[in-house]
Amino acid sequence: MGRSILEPSLSARRLGGISHAMQAEGDVVRLPAAQEGPPDFAVFFADERAGLLKLLYFVTGNRADAADLMQDAFLKLWQGWDRFGRIADPRAYLFRVALNGSRMRARAARRAARRLVGLAPSFDPFDEVNLREDVRQMLLELSPRQRAALVLLDMYGYGSEEAARILGVRASTVRALASQGRAVLRALGGPRA
Repeated sequence: MGRSILEPSLSARRLGGISHAMQAEGDVVRLPAAQEGPPDFAVFFADERAGLLKLLYFVTGNRADAADLMQDAFLKLWQGWDRFGRIADPRAYLFRVALNGSRMRARAARRAARRLVGLAPSFDPFDEVNLREDVRQMLLELSPRQRAALVLLDMYGYGSEEAARILGVRASTVRALASQGRAVLRALGGPRA
């Protein structure tokens, strides 16, 4: 009474989650009974989880985002699991929900980025240097007395009496020099001259 090489205990193997055993000729093969109603959600989740996570990882490039999208898609499918009969292909529905969620998140991120970019002031450190150089060039167009009067009055904030004392002239002369200097700057196109 030797054992047959094709005996199920020796030849049983597991392929793709299904246990297969070689049958002897003439043995009756029992097929699983057709399931009434929707399949078990836990089984569906176990079968589809890895594939969906992999797809979403390739789409998003981020494992955490892919896991969040996967959970959202499975939750949406689970909420409508009792209506499973109306969904022709639950796997396709699951993947479509997940990819739509990915697109919605990407659009929301783009909108948020546009809002943030619009609010952030741009600061160029060279703007101040350029402004100083422009002011220096414009002041060089004035006579030395006009330049001194404008710098004392407008840049340092002295009154005409104090500026007159510094320059050694009358206050009315300081005001006249400043007025003439502003007229030259206006002609050159300076801001608010």
